[in-house]
Amino acid sequence: MIVPEITLYQIAKDKFGDEKATEFVSALKDTVDAKFKEKESVFLTKEDKIDIMRSIYMVSIIHFLGIVGSVLLIVNFRLR
Repeated sequence: MIVPEITLYQIAKDKFGDEKATEFVSALKDTVDAKFKEKESVFLTKEDKIDIMRSIYMVSIIHFLGIVGSVLLIVNFRLR
């Protein structure tokens, strides 16, 4: 990420001067880092993905067993 910071610094340096450009880039970087930390809890981690997949798998098995049980009950009822 050095290149965007240098490019932004060069643009700001031409516009505001050396000291103000440094302050501007530093403040902008701090703001972006703070926003990233704020939104970091929304991102899906590998463990979260595994937990979600495991939950979907378990729900699918329960639905399958419910359907098989229902079909067996209907067949059993019809054969009597």
